[in-house]
Amino acid sequence: MTNIELALAGNPNCGKTTAFNALTGANQYVGNWPGVTVEKKAGKLKKDKNIVLQDLPGIYSLAPYSPEEIVARDYLIDDHPTAILDIVDATNIERNLYLTMQLMETGLPVVVGMNMMDVVAKQNKQFNLEKLAYGLGVPVVGICALKGKGLNEIVDKAVTAIDVPFDEDRYPRYDKRLEAAISEIEAIIKALVPYDRRRWFAIKLFERDVRVFEQVNLTDTQAADIEDIIKTTEKIFTDDSESIMIDERYAFVSQVVNLAVVKKNDFSLSTSDKIDRIVTNRFLALPIFALVMWLVYYLSIQTVGTIGTDWVNDVLFGQWIPNSVTPMLASWSVAPWMQSLIIDGIIGGVGSVVGFLPQLIVLFICLGILEDCGYMARIAFVMDRMFRKFGLSGKSFIPMLVATGCGVPGIMASRTIESENDRRMTIMVTTFMPCSAKLTIIALVAGAFFPQSSWVAPSAYFVGIFAIVASGIFLKKTRLFAGDPAPFIMELPTYHVPQFGNVSRQVWERSRSFIKKAGTIIFVSCIIIWFLSNFNFTMQMVPETQSMLAAIGSFIAIIFAPLGFDNWRAAVAVITGLVAKENVVGTFGVLYSKAGIGETGRQIWPLMRQAFTPAAGYAFLVFNLLCAPCFAAVGAMRREFNDVKWTLTAVAYQCGLAYVVSLMIYQFAHWIFEGGTFTVGTGVAFVILALCTYGLFIYKPKHLHNAESLSAAEL
Repeated sequence: MTNIELALAGNPNCGKTTAFNALTGANQYVGNWPGVTVEKKAGKLKKDKNIVLQDLPGIYSLAPYSPEEIVARDYLIDDHPTAILDIVDATNIERNLYLTMQLMETGLPVVVGMNMMDVVAKQNKQFNLEKLAYGLGVPVVGICALKGKGLNEIVDKAVTAIDVPFDEDRYPRYDKRLEAAISEIEAIIKALVPYDRRRWFAIKLFERDVRVFEQVNLTDTQAADIEDIIKTTEKIFTDDSESIMIDERYAFVSQVVNLAVVKKNDFSLSTSDKIDRIVTNRFLALPIFALVMWLVYYLSIQTVGTIGTDWVNDVLFGQWIPNSVTPMLASWSVAPWMQSLIIDGIIGGVGSVVGFLPQLIVLFICLGILEDCGYMARIAFVMDRMFRKFGLSGKSFIPMLVATGCGVPGIMASRTIESENDRRMTIMVTTFMPCSAKLTIIALVAGAFFPQSSWVAPSAYFVGIFAIVASGIFLKKTRLFAGDPAPFIMELPTYHVPQFGNVSRQVWERSRSFIKKAGTIIFVSCIIIWFLSNFNFTMQMVPETQSMLAAIGSFIAIIFAPLGFDNWRAAVAVITGLVAKENVVGTFGVLYSKAGIGETGRQIWPLMRQAFTPAAGYAFLVFNLLCAPCFAAVGAMRREFNDVKWTLTAVAYQCGLAYVVSLMIYQFAHWIFEGGTFTVGTGVAFVILALCTYGLFIYKPKHLHNAESLSAAEL
């Protein structure tokens, strides 16, 4: 058996990627929202390496409206896989089978996998799968992707279906009048398209799919004949051609479902419905979300995660490793400068970053549980209400949720947004959300300046959301981003107990990425920082206050003086944070390592408190949260924008916003809470606040006035 390629298709949240992981042994990311799979991914079956499985993006139809639909349709039609495994969410069979109709119209062998049959049973529903298979005219298998049940059977049936000769009876049949029109179009294009795909092309031409009209290369006469057929049919049905096809597909689905349903309980609220009446309530949803995120960060930063971080910082990297390495290096007669490099540079720098791993793990566990149980999908739904009011699509919140792990996949997830303006804006603001790398900065500032305050860590999350909302309001008023936000449609998955495998996979992948970065980028950065902080421009070893880094940092620190952190070490940390945000902590670890207090974690806190005030510390945190992301994320922005100018514009906007927000935070907090004097900087902060208020809530540009006038005229 060779050259067998099976396409795994289905709606978002139907369990495709879970099935893909179970069949291939891969570890693709599984999430409860659309856009997790934004491009097709391939893997060989564990039981037969000659069979390749392609995991397609989750789509609702083969109409090319969104980027993921285009990816899936192009693959199915142009690459022509051997067969299709159609994963259907059995808890919402009517909507899922609409895509099944379109997959069957391609002429490819289709096998339907009815997923989540265990959930269906709990909902007091029951299907006769044999009648469903009879009604559809394709094999149907009951499966449970999470538990791996039925997956081998669906593959076996797909392989068997490959050997069945092509037969037009595999197509779904609609109203006789519509079938007559499709047949007439098929007769016109019979010499232009392959036999087994003729019906699909005929249906697309009937729907006036412009892309297919260009692909088929019709003559003017043929195009005119097809248009006459369409118009005649539209008169018969008194509707447009695309609506006719949609109605007929749903009518077919309704007949099949009525045939297959044995028992249903449609009028009682499920457990998920009852929970959603509270957590998606118009008034309670956001307070509940705020409380949940406060609890997540409280557990990660203030309590459970702190226990592990304190041990790693104070014991592992504070005593065991230095106390073991120092005498060993001395016994080997290692040069003093090399001992300083290893102890102060590598152990002090890398150790200060790795010390936050326990807090990250707790955060990853909490977020993994919220994602896998289905709660985060509800947040995307709730945020859509607010985002649309401020010019952003609710679909923009999906990349932002993904970005809480890492900004790079978050930026890539913006591909699912249809509107180019909304997609660019989402790329520009997604990294305002605190990723795992920024959590190290959050934990450092919270521990150093606000050890007894549980509001600091979760406030960082909501500062990111505020920056996104404010950016949406402001940027939508510019000509670059003007336009209505794209619509957002998402299926809310049924609540279920988080799966240990899914959560542990997320925790492992994110933690491994953090350790990998600490062992590569952070490792090299700490060596460079140690070198620059110990040598001057003539390459002589000097005290760090006379080093190259001190000179560079002192020059840069002038820029940050209005923000309260004009300390040269803080200025250097901001710059190194552009390479990787973990470098901010690593830089402090190296630069404070020779102060005699210690190298890592809480031992840095007293030196930071000497360097700047709590107001400056919080401003430092906000600046690093909002300014340009790490080099890897900037590279991802460059790939998604596919334009250097747009990338530079985004970086400039991020850094500019970070500066003005941090300026206002420090100037106001220092003046009000720390008894600071009213300075020129405070006055500038008030001017900026007034301008921001005017720009966000009062100013309306001319092109928006013109758009409203045009809409009124049309009405």
